[in-house]
Amino acid sequence: MFVYKHKVHYYETDRMGVTHHSNYIRIMEEARVAYLDAIGASFARIEADGIVSPVMAVEGRFLAPTTFDDTIEVAVSIREMSLLKMKIGYKMSCGGKPVFEGWSMHCFLDKAGHAVRIGERYPQFLEHVGEE
Repeated sequence: MFVYKHKVHYYETDRMGVTHHSNYIRIMEEARVAYLDAIGASFARIEADGIVSPVMAVEGRFLAPTTFDDTIEVAVSIREMSLLKMKIGYKMSCGGKPVFEGWSMHCFLDKAGHAVRIGERYPQFLEHVGEE
């Protein structure tokens, strides 16, 4: 299982002193980029090959608040993979306590906007589906 760590910055908190909800989307992206680097399919490499990966959907559920200086641990995994789409899951915890869970759905397009069968080009995605 891949785990990414994010330390909550002061500017990421709101007037109540908790991590603003919008930052969880950013943390998901940070974790996703680090995860893809770790499995050998970095965004830099994919984009150098002329492929972009737009986000199609995002869903999340807040379980407990985090605050400035907390370290959020994000377990990242590929939950589902089809020929054209990939669903990445995120389970965030702080001090062993669950704080957020969610997923993001991505497709892959070439520069002309045509769908790319990413599993054929990058089999390492398929090798990691379902690992948690």
